[in-house]
Amino acid sequence: MQYAGLADFIARGGATLAKGPIALVFAEDEVELDTTLRHHLDAGFRAIAVFMPAGFGLPGDVAERVARIDYDLAAGDSYIDAVNAVIDAARGEWLYYCFNAEYLFYPFCETRSVGEMLAFHTEERRDAMLTYVIDLYAGDLDAHPDAVSLEDAHIDRSGYYALARPDPGNHNHPKERQLDFYGGLRWRYEEHIPAPRRKIDRIALFRARRNLRLREDHTFDDEEYNTYACPWHNNLTTAIASFRTAKALKRNPGSTFDIPTFKWHNSAPFEWHSRQLLDLGLMEPGQWF
Repeated sequence: MQYAGLADFIARGGATLAKGPIALVFAEDEVELDTTLRHHLDAGFRAIAVFMPAGFGLPGDVAERVARIDYDLAAGDSYIDAVNAVIDAARGEWLYYCFNAEYLFYPFCETRSVGEMLAFHTEERRDAMLTYVIDLYAGDLDAHPDAVSLEDAHIDRSGYYALARPDPGNHNHPKERQLDFYGGLRWRYEEHIPAPRRKIDRIALFRARRNLRLREDHTFDDEEYNTYACPWHNNLTTAIASFRTAKALKRNPGSTFDIPTFKWHNSAPFEWHSRQLLDLGLMEPGQWF
């Protein structure tokens, strides 16, 4: 199904928004857009809405399984406005958002669906899930100058850390059960990345409810949504394996010539398996076994 824009989708897209979990994919360009959509279809999302310029193409087998909304981020359309509009239209449903060349991983995703995971998370009385955006990059930039290669993908196996999240309303104490997470390419090449964009945490999975609003820093205006765990034990967390930062660093004239390679002594081939991310501590199974 194709829609002429966000307003048309909200008005006529009731079938897509009727039952979650629903994935919202925002296409900044056409790089690995098809594999991004296939990956999330395979994960078990009941519906996928892809926001993309009218001129972008989709393979037929993918196009017939997703809702396509004409939307151009490069021309000024806002993914935040789109997410918030869908929140209002899909109250009570689990939503997820990402960009092209990003791939959701969660504990045991090879044998369990995203719906099974969210059902367990709901039983734990949680309405949101912390996600770490883990940078992927091609090992050979001569062969892959845009830094994107599924076959030659690499990951940082160390260099991740967290800092207490300050509370503007209480300078004597940070926010409860909230941390700012850093690492990956945004840490190693921080001189090329504005400070507000260096964090790697995102509340990418959440349940829509009345008046909930996504903010520019990938958090919500309901502070409980931004917590990494409930008060009594650790909860599930997920990871998004993402080429987005590597792609941007190589596309930006101010950084591309400073980066002959992203590889360093803590690089490792990405195995495209949840076990690697669990072993590296980049997601948490919580009480889900």
